[in-house]
Amino acid sequence: MGIATRVNCGNLKDRPMQSFNLGSLMAQSETSRRAWFEFLRTPSLSMGLYRLRAGQADQQQPHTEDEVYYVISGRGWFQSGQQQQAVGPGTLIFVERLVEHRFYDIAEDLTVLVFFAPPEGSLGRTGQS
Repeated sequence: MGIATRVNCGNLKDRPMQSFNLGSLMAQSETSRRAWFEFLRTPSLSMGLYRLRAGQADQQQPHTEDEVYYVISGRGWFQSGQQQQAVGPGTLIFVERLVEHRFYDIAEDLTVLVFFAPPEGSLGRTGQS
């Protein structure tokens, strides 16, 4: 997905807990006009919002990190390997690293909360640190 925007988390030892307002994050994501909006990156996890418009193609490639998607709004389909399923608000999906996957046939604009563990891109091309 690539890093489009990131909220500076500062020194995590000084701030072991952080909270975010989903409405504010969605507004910032909309303002950025990019599909991927990363808002948290720590040594063990990264999080962001992924937005795709109705009819838009999902161009993502397999990631080297495990990933969890939580669909906040919108409707479409998701394919991971040979599995396919309809997605809508409340759908929660886990995708193992290096597995080809994508959203498709997006009927309503999708907004998805995404968790990478470890952080996106931290394992490099081979999936090894």
